[in-house]
Order: sequence, then C-alpha cells, then structure tokens
Amino acid sequence: MFQINIESLIQVFTIFFIRLVVTVVIIVIGLWLSKNIHKLIVKFLNRSRLDNTVISFISNISKLALNTIVVLVGLGNLGVRTTSIVALLGATGIAVGLALQGSLSNFAAGIILVIFRYFKVNDLIESGDIIGYVEGIRIFTTVVRTLDNREVIIPNNRLIEDKIINHYAKPERRIDLVVGVSYVDDIDKVRQIIATVLEQESRVLDKPEPKILVGELADSSVNFYVYPWVESVNYLPVKYALIEGIKKSFDAHDISIPFPQRDIHIYQN
Repeated sequence: MFQINIESLIQVFTIFFIRLVVTVVIIVIGLWLSKNIHKLIVKFLNRSRLDNTVISFISNISKLALNTIVVLVGLGNLGVRTTSIVALLGATGIAVGLALQGSLSNFAAGIILVIFRYFKVNDLIESGDIIGYVEGIRIFTTVVRTLDNREVIIPNNRLIEDKIINHYAKPERRIDLVVGVSYVDDIDKVRQIIATVLEQESRVLDKPEPKILVGELADSSVNFYVYPWVESVNYLPVKYALIEGIKKSFDAHDISIPFPQRDIHIYQN
C-alpha cells in the first residue's frame, strides 16, 4: 500500500510538473504574442486619424488587458478555475475600489481628459505651479516634461479639479510687452524703432496686425504696450527675441529706459 501511495504521488507530481512547464511556456509565448499584438495595435492606431493623446491612452489599456488575458489562460491550464478568479477579482475590485477611490477617480479623470481633449501630446500646458509639455496620458497619471527638462507625473484627477491652461490650444497667440522709455524721448521715434524690430522678426504674423500703443504715463517712464501675434509654438522664442531686439535698437538710437526715480524737494525754514 505504501508503494502504491508513492507511485500515486509521483504520478500526481509528474502531471503537475508537466502542467506547470506547459503553463510557463504558455505565459512566455502569450506575453510574446501580447507584445507583438500590442505593437500591431499601436501601429494601426498611428495610421488612423486619432490624436496622439487617444493613441497613448488606448495603448496603455490594451497592453494591460492583453497581459491579463495571458495570465488567466495560463492559470486555466494549470487547473485553476478562472471563472472563480474573475468573480473573486470582481468582488475584490469592489472592495479595493472603495479603498482606492483616488485611483479610480484618476482613471475616470483620464477617460475624461481623452474624450474631451483638454490637451494633447506635445501641448504646452500649465496647471498649478507646473508648466511643461505633455508627453503622455496614462491610465492614472499624465506625464509632463517641464521647460527645464524635468519629468513631472501628475495625477489625472488633479488636472480635472485644477485649472488647466493650454498654451497651444489656439494656433495663434498674442505677446504682451510693456516697454518703458524716458519722458524726454520722442514717442514717434520710439514707435518707429519698435515697429522696425517687429518687421525684422519673420515669425511675427502680419494678421492680426501688431499694435504699438502709448499705454501709460507712469511715474518714471512712458510705457508702450506692444502686441504682436505669433504662432503658439513660437511664443516663448519670439518673446525673448523681441525683448533683446528692442533693447539693442534702443541702445543704437540712444533711447533710454529709465530706472524708477523720485523727485526730492528740500525746504529750509
């Protein structure tokens, strides 16, 4: 009887070992197939007219779904009742969902961001104290690359609840500059110098037409309001170029930019 039990155990372990090996092979091959299917999905999405933001979101979800299917098939081959696992996962999901309401809200927020397209990949956005280029919208988070090349991972729910400024939402954007000059300078000459700088900058748009206005008679200077229009992607480079160009032109034409000053009157008894 002892010998029969040993033989039964050997037979059971042999069958289990074979199933285990087959399961490992299934999972390895399944993950390989899942990876290639995911590449095909991404390739198909890239050929479609979908936005890069939608492609990134669908890609992340499809990858998670394919890997989950592979694991369930492997466990089914091992003899585990996958229907029970699915039911258990469903019940666990409810419990975990109650405990992880923040994660679920981030997932829902990610869907909202993709559907309503508040921004897309490569857009320059600003939210709270973060400003940078969108690199991708994931299931729970959005990845932003700041102007100084730092990677910031923002929960999707925070983007929904907070104010979002999309600097690339419109194809054109106005640059607002305030240029102060001395009261002794000829304002017509100053206007002509600024107009020349704008004309020499090829990235400044002709329409809408740039405006150069005498906007304020301040305490220490006459302030010109300069409003050129540019393509949104050129906003920062053109803004910095114009500031530098105006300063150099003022220096070349002896136009002074006054410091804040006060007149002091001394009275003697």
